[in-house]
Order: sequence, then structure tokens, then C-alpha cells
Amino acid sequence: MSLIPWLRWNEALTRPSSRSPAEMVLDTLMMELVGQMREAERQQRERSNAVRKICTGVDYSWLASTPRATYDLSPGERLQLEDVCAKIHPSYCGPAILRFRQLMAEQEPEVQEVSRLFRSVLQEVLERMKQEEEAHKLTRQWSLRPRGSQALATFRTRARISPFASDIRTISEDVERDARPPPRTWSMPEFRALKED
Repeated sequence: MSLIPWLRWNEALTRPSSRSPAEMVLDTLMMELVGQMREAERQQRERSNAVRKICTGVDYSWLASTPRATYDLSPGERLQLEDVCAKIHPSYCGPAILRFRQLMAEQEPEVQEVSRLFRSVLQEVLERMKQEEEAHKLTRQWSLRPRGSQALATFRTRARISPFASDIRTISEDVERDARPPPRTWSMPEFRALKED
């Protein structure tokens, strides 16, 4: 009898998933939505039972069986939500779920409002993704742009600044000669290229 089948029991666990990250994000987000809808339905059922118990004064909850889920997404709404979920980057999946859970705990919405709340969370995440992508694009543009210090370093090797050189013309000399001053500003030092001997 061979032991090879017994030793291969964990091979399926070590293989990477054949599903793409986008599919995994979609499945995770949609499972979270369905779970939160069930939880909202359960809470709504508990609230109605508590109200009924207060009104009648009798608790028949032990006699009633737990009803099945009554609210479900329409196919069109489900496809729209899946389309939005597919746009979410995997790194934003966790924060989206946390934000959704936070809003669910704060607002305690009715079952019919859960999908609207979920859609608003997804829109927030998409906006944040867009803003961070634009910021990253600007950062990349600035990092690829030649630095001013590098441009000056190459300029310094080619030219020398002589602010007090004796052959710098002054305004009075130009007036005396009736010559027009050059187009440069007189308060700036004169730049000269190094003589290559």
C-alpha cells in the first residue's frame, strides 16, 4: 500500500488560488454585503418581536420558527454593485469593509437601506483611490523632473560668476559712451564661461 495519497492531502492548500485579486475582492465585498443584510434583517426581526412582546405582554418566540430571509437584492442592483466592487483595488478592500461595518453600527439601517449604504461606502473608497492616484501621479512627475540643484551643478562646472570683475561695464560708462545697456539686469552678476585652455 502506497503512502503517497496520504502525503498529498495538503497540496491543494499550498497552491496559490487561480482566482484573480479582483475576483477575490468582488467576492469578499459581496459576502460582506449579504452578511450585513442578514444581520440587519435579524435586528429588525428582534425589534419587531420586542415591540410585539410589549404590546401583547406574552412571549411566543419559543413557539415560532426562525423565518427565512425575506429581502434580497434585485438582479439589476446586484450587477451594479458587483460592477462597482470590481473597480476597488485589493488594498482598499479591508478599509472599505471596516468603514461599512462602522456605518452599519452607527446608523443601524433597515434591510432595504443596507445596499444604499454599501454603495455610498464604495463611492467613498473610489474617490479616495482617485485622489491618491492623482497625488501619486504628481509625486512621480516631481520625482522625474530634473532637480534644480543638479542643473546648477552642471552650470557651475561650465561657468564662473564674477561679481566684482574689473571689466564689468557700469551704467555711467554706457551713458558716457552713449551706448545702450545690454538687455540683462545690472544688479545681476555677470556670468562667463570658463576658458578652456
